[in-house]
Amino acid sequence: MLIEERLSSKGVQRRVYWEYMMIPTPYPAPDFSVANIDGAVRTLADYSGKWVVLYFYPKDDTPGCTIEACSLRDARDDIAALGAEVIGVSADDISSHDKFKAKHSLNFTLLSDPDLTMIRTYGAWGAKQFGREGILRRTFIINPSGTVVKVFGRVTPLGHGEQVIAELKKQQAFSEDA
Repeated sequence: MLIEERLSSKGVQRRVYWEYMMIPTPYPAPDFSVANIDGAVRTLADYSGKWVVLYFYPKDDTPGCTIEACSLRDARDDIAALGAEVIGVSADDISSHDKFKAKHSLNFTLLSDPDLTMIRTYGAWGAKQFGREGILRRTFIINPSGTVVKVFGRVTPLGHGEQVIAELKKQQAFSEDA
């Protein structure tokens, strides 16, 4: 969601986007409509009634993104046992996702968002090192009613799968107590 435009020190307008990690959870998960590697369009409604682990990553087959994807791949059975689906999102095209998924035996859905609509809507676009902008490594846990209950704003790729499992257990215990 665009909240303002600013002039940078060089006089160039720069768009500033609201970062969802700044909004206290819980809040309604933004809807999306993007293609998976089969070309089928997926929406948030497709996952209604399920827990969703929605993670954004910069680029297929780069070192950090591969470590993160493989961590989630290795944890996927435990995540699935908790009733959750893992979904990875980047701006890479469907062909790149297909190769990445096959090369690393990824066992979850990858979505392609080349126009950055979903990435920006979820607040996974912003300032990176050296003043550049790009896709930020962020993970959102969405409960079965479509509410974001946890945002990992600065993800460390190594061990992220275990981190997600622990948070899912915590969130599910909390929702049972409510």
